[in-house]
Amino acid sequence: MTQKKKALALVGVAIVVVAVMIAAWVNFGPAATAGEKDLGLTIVYADGTSDEMAFTTDAEFLRQALEEQDLIEGEESEYGLFVKTVNGVTADDANQEWWCFTKDGEMLMTGVDSTPIADGEHYEITLAVGY
Repeated sequence: MTQKKKALALVGVAIVVVAVMIAAWVNFGPAATAGEKDLGLTIVYADGTSDEMAFTTDAEFLRQALEEQDLIEGEESEYGLFVKTVNGVTADDANQEWWCFTKDGEMLMTGVDSTPIADGEHYEITLAVGY
């Protein structure tokens, strides 16, 4: 009987911890900013060439801003959009290519769906090789 009580107590504690983590994410996680924003973007290709662009958007998250400019395409996953194509260039899985998203040189810790954007920010999208 004590084994069952310990297991139930452990499950209860786990549920409470998960609930607290979700509440913290909702209250303190990345927040979107409403209104017009000016963004900068650099796209770096495998051969080292790049495209620089700037645009204005009312989007609150990076995905919407990039889709408005017809810059990204991909596949939906349980984590959001998995970006496979940027500005008409598709990453080749056979060559272990993938698109790396950074903001001011720092790798994003969120996907394009959940990355909030703010006025004046600059993003980079680089075609990386190797997993």
